[in-house]
Amino acid sequence: MSSTTDIDIQRIFQLQQQHHLQVGKSTTKERIAKLNRLLDAVLRYRPQMREAMYADFQKPPFEVDAVEVLPLTSSIRHTRSKLRQWMQPKYVPTPMAFLGSSSWLQYEPKGVCLIISPWNFPILLSLEPLVSAIAAGNTAIITPSEMTPHSSALVKKIVSEVFEENEVAVVEGDGDVTQKLLALPFHHIFFTGSPSIGKKVMKAAAEHLASVTLELGGKSPTIVDETADLDTAAIRIVRGKFANCGQICIAPDYLLVQEKVKDDLLILLKQKIRDGYGDDASKSDSYPRMVNERHFRRVKSYLDDAIAKGVKMEFGGRTDATNNYIEPSIVSNLPADALLMQEEIFGPVLPILSYGQLQEAIDLVNAGERPLTLSIFSKNKKNVRRILAETRAGGSCVNHTQLHFFNNDLPFGGIGNSGIGKAHGWYGFETFSNARAVYKQNIWGPSELLRAPYNSTKEWVLDLAIKWL
Repeated sequence: MSSTTDIDIQRIFQLQQQHHLQVGKSTTKERIAKLNRLLDAVLRYRPQMREAMYADFQKPPFEVDAVEVLPLTSSIRHTRSKLRQWMQPKYVPTPMAFLGSSSWLQYEPKGVCLIISPWNFPILLSLEPLVSAIAAGNTAIITPSEMTPHSSALVKKIVSEVFEENEVAVVEGDGDVTQKLLALPFHHIFFTGSPSIGKKVMKAAAEHLASVTLELGGKSPTIVDETADLDTAAIRIVRGKFANCGQICIAPDYLLVQEKVKDDLLILLKQKIRDGYGDDASKSDSYPRMVNERHFRRVKSYLDDAIAKGVKMEFGGRTDATNNYIEPSIVSNLPADALLMQEEIFGPVLPILSYGQLQEAIDLVNAGERPLTLSIFSKNKKNVRRILAETRAGGSCVNHTQLHFFNNDLPFGGIGNSGIGKAHGWYGFETFSNARAVYKQNIWGPSELLRAPYNSTKEWVLDLAIKWL
């Protein structure tokens, strides 16, 4: 992948810095026209997206369409249908003390934005934040991951065809290029990636007091209680865990299963893996690979550590370094110090832990960092309410995994270690906007009584306000 030079980075940033106020004045119609051009390009380059992601890590074309193209086109259509409403001033009530006035929120663009996108969904997570940035009236620089060079090059090709550099541009390169970008005084930074890098992004943003949105990850648990429909749970857990070779920030990182149903669920999980990928997933056209050797070795080291600590390999475990292949794997009987329970797995290995009382599962979840997502499989409404009330997570699915991400009317984002801020739909528009407070005095109001010189009458009025308003 080509790397953008320092001179080009400075040139593009200065172009956008000079132009962002003009872009910020764009009308609803003009912004919708930009979204339409982006939508047309996404649909036109759909075959090339399939080719690029297969070249990067053998991502099945069906998965490209299902979890890259579809959510992106859906987001664009949703945003353009709601944009006129979102851009309208939002009037708020006027307190009694301010009779004669009116107040409203006016959503204005933040300015020049930086979008740092990851490699696991290289098209979607580069262009979906851009949809919100455009809707809010910003300019943007996107820096995609160097780990998926074919996909990143395609993102640059699409953006360069749709936008001028003074409005949206793609800067390619490795971590050094990202560091150079982070040194610039952006108005907002939208980062998707790991918590460790997210901390560095936030530190760099603090130098310029830039606002940040951090879409991070962590260990996202899935709880299965004794009332769950186990067959349905197994289907949905396998799909959520092993799609994209487990390289999904909201994939089930580990299972907490009620001990009475653990064995039955294990049987079904193994069956569903075979149903989806056959007896040898390496020969399946539906199963991708780890993105590169570094990530292959990272996940394999977790497996090796677990095996050395005596875990039970319930399913899978085979690897092939020649093409970064790790078989869909399930492990149980993990000690607390196993790397699989300490690190975000981000790969096709599923640890299973059992619990007796529901409180044990809740306590285990709360003992760790707050996850990006927590999924629950249960028919017991009381259990569902209790888990949602007594745990904290960026988002949750009940009797499914991950699908909250695809609802454009729901916010997506983390809490604490799993992220800061929300994205998608209205929440993405709000993220890339400043809610400007506007107060307008229309006629004389009682607040005029509070100016100097002070006297007993004004004191009496102020006492009434303190007592009643």
